[in-house]
Amino acid sequence: MPSNAPEIKIVADVAQLNRTAADEFLTAAQSSIRARGRFCVALAGGSTPRGVYSLLAEDQSNPEKRLPWEKVFVFFGDERHVPPDDAESNYRMARESLLSKVPIPQQNVFRIAGELDANIAAAQYEQQLLNFFHIGPEEWPQFDLIMLGMGPDGHTASLFPDSPALQENHRKVVANWVEKFQSYRLTFTLPLLNHAAEVMFLVSGESKAEVLKDVLGSAKKAIYPCQRVRPENGRLLWIVDRAAAKLL
Repeated sequence: MPSNAPEIKIVADVAQLNRTAADEFLTAAQSSIRARGRFCVALAGGSTPRGVYSLLAEDQSNPEKRLPWEKVFVFFGDERHVPPDDAESNYRMARESLLSKVPIPQQNVFRIAGELDANIAAAQYEQQLLNFFHIGPEEWPQFDLIMLGMGPDGHTASLFPDSPALQENHRKVVANWVEKFQSYRLTFTLPLLNHAAEVMFLVSGESKAEVLKDVLGSAKKAIYPCQRVRPENGRLLWIVDRAAAKLL
């Protein structure tokens, strides 16, 4: 089990969370581009990151915060089993709030084909990762940054409690059957998440406080999926607002 201790940044409110996360994204991107000439990031879905993406789009008008988007390569840590124009699509949310508003080349955006059969979509996305990172099936890609959220049940990406994907140690992307939704979700696996150079969790709202206390404030064994995200040789950063952190 990776043992790196998490860094925890507690911020005042959602607005401060958005700004702190956007600045962290910019710093990681600038550092990666300086070091390797590109920045490879996996975006999170759900409601929390939308404000971060909107800020990154606004930052395009600020010369000090503007990124060379032709050197940014965008992937997705999970996706709903829906077409890209569906209201539930993580890709659609990212496109509307960020990707359509910055000069990123279309070929730099790698979406999960949620409109396909779920297992075919997962296999295709895994192959795209192998091709992009020039690695073999037994190797793991290293993302410069993976953005994640945490659900009230402690899930992250589409790794839900008691779901089959939690046992996966070889595949990079799987179609994970989620019983409570009676549907598949496409998701990165834990070993892939744990090979990242940096993982950034974003958590806001009082509804997350109880679980966050268990996740970060407890030495218990990892009972929630998000507790099993511990990058082996990378940074683990939690940015949480005061409402979510009230029980820490």
